[in-house]
Amino acid sequence: MKLQSLLLSLALLVPLAAPAQTLRWAAQGDVQTLDPHSQNEILTNMVNGQIYETLVRRDRQLRAVPGLATEWKQVSPLLWRLKLRQGVRFHDGTPLTAEDVVFSLQRANDANSLLRVYAAPVGKVKKIDATTLEFQLDRPNPLFLDHLVQLWIMSKPWAEKHKVVRPLNFKEREESYAALHANGTGPFVLAERQPGIKTVLRRNPAWWDQAAGNVQEAQLIPIANDATRNAALISGEVDLVLDPAPRDLARLRQTPGIKLAEGLENRLIYIGMDQARDTLLHGKAPGGKNPFKDQRVRRALYQAIDIEAIKTKLMNGQSAPTGGLTPSPLGSFNDPQLEARLPHDLAAAQKLMLEAGYAEGFEVLLDCPNNRYVNDEEICIALAAMWKKLKVAVKVNAQPRALLFPKLEKQDTSLFLYGWGGAITDAETMLTPVLRGRGEQGVGYANFGGWKHEKADALAAASSIEADPAKREGLIRAALREYREALPILPLHRQTAPWAMRAKVTAQHRADNWLELNWVTVSP
Repeated sequence: MKLQSLLLSLALLVPLAAPAQTLRWAAQGDVQTLDPHSQNEILTNMVNGQIYETLVRRDRQLRAVPGLATEWKQVSPLLWRLKLRQGVRFHDGTPLTAEDVVFSLQRANDANSLLRVYAAPVGKVKKIDATTLEFQLDRPNPLFLDHLVQLWIMSKPWAEKHKVVRPLNFKEREESYAALHANGTGPFVLAERQPGIKTVLRRNPAWWDQAAGNVQEAQLIPIANDATRNAALISGEVDLVLDPAPRDLARLRQTPGIKLAEGLENRLIYIGMDQARDTLLHGKAPGGKNPFKDQRVRRALYQAIDIEAIKTKLMNGQSAPTGGLTPSPLGSFNDPQLEARLPHDLAAAQKLMLEAGYAEGFEVLLDCPNNRYVNDEEICIALAAMWKKLKVAVKVNAQPRALLFPKLEKQDTSLFLYGWGGAITDAETMLTPVLRGRGEQGVGYANFGGWKHEKADALAAASSIEADPAKREGLIRAALREYREALPILPLHRQTAPWAMRAKVTAQHRADNWLELNWVTVSP
């Protein structure tokens, strides 16, 4: 009866007789904000990325190709010159200008922006003329084009008119006009935004580029319950589910009219720990200490994890356990030593706890999302059971990401589950925002545990600005070895990202788990 009630509620939200060429797609979570520079999270970026565009975009193979910039040239190691596409208009009809680009990249570099980790390395941009922009870097950036792919272009006049010159401060729960309204240059226009209910996008008839699919309207419908999402797909109330539960994949494969698109996602799921405070913020330990400051405790927790049990029992084989510290194995050059996990060894873990003075364990709160990663809450519950064998009493605090992520940004945590990844396979995408100690210009902004490892950080920082590929590879390998030894985070696995869809839907699956609506075709 509960499932039927949920389906009835969904039916009231989604008309059964949808217009032709409408895509109704579902996910367990919702967009955090429509402000394109505030947050850096895949579903939020994905929806914003249908409305807003970047100077450089990605093709179906994740290569960097022209977007709002038609061409570029590296004039010198510290100077790039780009040509701006002409004839582009924002959804409100105003033309795209070089001033809009300068404004947008300055906005993305604001303290409220989680994209500043990409904006800072592209340097200072200035208008040379109506069609030419120059980027003056203060240091070499081997990922210049990859970083431009992450930086959305807004209308300066629109932002000024609606008093959204700065990105909203999400962690302080600030609201602004840009949170619920949008004005980009992209293939889709925002038609309706009801947080937690649906977000409707409609095809932009004045888009400068050619449509590759036939979707005229796309409706994102958040459905938190796995069974309800699948039931909505099977019944035809939605056309595509972005995140079906692994346990349901076998059934979906056997369901007439349903097909799957799947592949390993460039995303590392890991456990982070507060290593900055001297006492536990959310827990209790002998002597009032913070156990996570001791590398032996971190290693003990690691070696108590039965990752194969998580893979087989929770993930139904839909994960790739790893000891690597990058979203893609390409980031560690497919090095078996950098990818290898520490062995699951409970006896060794118990010995480490004894040596560290925690033979009787401690108590701690584990912060965990329940609508972001595949089986996120279930993984946290499984880890709590495994760590109980070390006498570590873990209370799982599972929350929607809209509540949890601001909490983590404030470093209001002792222990947490998180994930990191996307289209960039280079180690830099993990080293600077996640593994390095917190600093200026967004460095370490996702380092919610406040860890610092001077030698590793120095190697990682040097790799970020090293132009010679061979030297840079050596620095990255050395940094990853140091981080592996220090264990600031405990890697778990890279998750498989399956999509389930009606047979009438054709969608391009990418390794960054990005659904490009412009490439989707819906047959009658």
